[in-house]
Amino acid sequence: MQRRTFLGLALAVTISYALPGANVASANALDTIASSGTLRVAVPQDFPPFGSVGSDMAPQGYDIDMANLIAEKLGVKTEIVPVTSANRIPYLQTNKVDLVISSLGKNAERDAVIDFSTPYAPFYNGVFAPADVAISSAADLAGKVVGVTRGSIEDLELTKVAPSEATIKRYEDNNGTISAFLSGQVDAVATGNVVAAAIIERNPPKRPEPKFLIKNSPCYVGMNENEPALMEKVNAIIAEAKADGSLNAISEKWLGIKLPEDL
Repeated sequence: MQRRTFLGLALAVTISYALPGANVASANALDTIASSGTLRVAVPQDFPPFGSVGSDMAPQGYDIDMANLIAEKLGVKTEIVPVTSANRIPYLQTNKVDLVISSLGKNAERDAVIDFSTPYAPFYNGVFAPADVAISSAADLAGKVVGVTRGSIEDLELTKVAPSEATIKRYEDNNGTISAFLSGQVDAVATGNVVAAAIIERNPPKRPEPKFLIKNSPCYVGMNENEPALMEKVNAIIAEAKADGSLNAISEKWLGIKLPEDL
């Protein structure tokens, strides 16, 4: 009886180790990445400047550079896995990737199923204007003409905070807002930093600079829950990249602006 009981316990332990998804099998994703020599990263493929396909058909963008930076610091090669907004988290949960670096914002719904690193990229809506336009708060918009894309988040938020003395010109799409800024029809624009980056890419005589924030939603690296070693390592890499200026270089390269000090 004792022998039969012992064999049964041994079999149960063996099965628990062999079952896909058992705790032991995924206890340390960092070790798995190191032993495989590859970091599999979900990145955007249609959301420039965070991720897109270049003229050479190779992926490029802020998130691709970030993925390569983390892989380099881990001493492994990068396997870029293009994803969409809809499938990036399922790819992580089904072990198709180790990390999601895909302009991923944090909210309660996502936080319930995955974990997030410290922020690595700015993603926000704000008011932008040339350096010589004195604006530091909503009150300073009095007497100014501000362009905004009709119905956008920044349109709704700007309407709440803009003084009555401000003139808000609404355009039907981002291209209209960009054109208004480039042609000097407006003093400032309320838009996202990604749209501001698109303006800067055209190398205008007056570059849009961030004046004040409307809504902040920075980007985080997503990973599966209960991976403290991987979390600690990724956060340390992000902290080092902020400290040594390499993350700021990525921001200036793709967004045309310095990394916010409070990121």
